[in-house]
Amino acid sequence: MKYKGYTAHIEVDETAGILFGKVLDVKDVITFQADTVAELKKEFHNSVDDYLEWCAELEEEPDKPFSGNLPFRTTPQRHHQIFLAAKKAGKSINAWMDDVIAQEINKAISQ
Repeated sequence: MKYKGYTAHIEVDETAGILFGKVLDVKDVITFQADTVAELKKEFHNSVDDYLEWCAELEEEPDKPFSGNLPFRTTPQRHHQIFLAAKKAGKSINAWMDDVIAQEINKAISQ
């Protein structure tokens, strides 16, 4: 499930007879539960909305799922190789890496 940029992971507790979920991609803990899928979706939305309201009341920025910044560490030799590959392609390192990663994602998804 997705709502306002947040993604939820859903599970079934067969013993308790409930559905429950947790919002992924954030450091803060946002959970919810319900008896039906329709109720679960509503509770997910309520939990995200409550979280955003709570952050506003505290005058704090809510944790965002993704900033678009992806720290990446490698060896100096690999860094140089990446630089050369990007230059050869006529791109910045960021643009080249984004293209290469997108190609690999597409391959992985289509399998």
